Amino acid sequence: MLQEIAPHQYHPEYMPDAAPRDGDLVCVFEGRGVLLRGDRYPTVAELRALGVTDDQLVYLFRIDDVAFYLLWEVTDTVREGLDQAPVDACRRMADPYMPLAGATALHLYRWYRSHRFCGCCGAPTAHDPKERAMKCTSCGALAFPTVFPAIVVAIRNGDRIVLTKYADRETPRYALIAGFIEVGETVEDTVRREAMEEVGLRIKNIRYHGNQPWGFSSNLMIGFWADVDGDDTITMDRHELKEAVWMERENVPATPGAHDLTHTMMELFRLGLDPKD
Repeated sequence: MLQEIAPHQYHPEYMPDAAPRDGDLVCVFEGRGVLLRGDRYPTVAELRALGVTDDQLVYLFRIDDVAFYLLWEVTDTVREGLDQAPVDACRRMADPYMPLAGATALHLYRWYRSHRFCGCCGAPTAHDPKERAMKCTSCGALAFPTVFPAIVVAIRNGDRIVLTKYADRETPRYALIAGFIEVGETVEDTVRREAMEEVGLRIKNIRYHGNQPWGFSSNLMIGFWADVDGDDTITMDRHELKEAVWMERENVPATPGAHDLTHTMMELFRLGLDPKD
């Protein structure tokens, strides 16, 4: 999955005083796209050649000994000197740790951009010099990075599994039941609620599978297995879904090498590697 980058190591520690080195990498996002040098992130040296100064770079994280930075403001010179690509290009980079780097950088970029003003008094914010936070220049309120926890659940009935397609997405791929955790809910309560809301099924034997940071949507995804409890008739929420079906194990589409938790769990089910009790 996305976070499985061994033997490489991800280091999230905030190091705002780290001096950018020529070979460090810079993530340049604009709107819904990303600016690359060919099929990779530009280096600090390449952006310096385009007129970028070190004080325009925001430290993000490190993978092994390579630091990743965010370019805070994109000039016309930078825009013309790099190649425009859709954000999905971050998921297709060859190095095994680059999808995680892209997702995490995009998560932080969106958080930074949405916290340029204080949520308490409306005054401009500034980067805190000691920790990863945006600090209000008037009232001093601190805003820290936001993570949205969500669940994904594979609902089974023997050798069948519930697969869905979302109503508001064009992707042809099937997915599992998923949804955000509401205030005051446990993750298990969310699993039960989403199963009932989206497909009208009662479930039992809820078992934790694993979790995954998914920065493309600013999420922490938490995966579960569950079995149908009683009637297996699907009653689909047509506002959320355009398709919801019980699918036999042998008919589940193959998704080897999936980066995301949903399709990793689907592949485990297809191969018969899901928990049996």
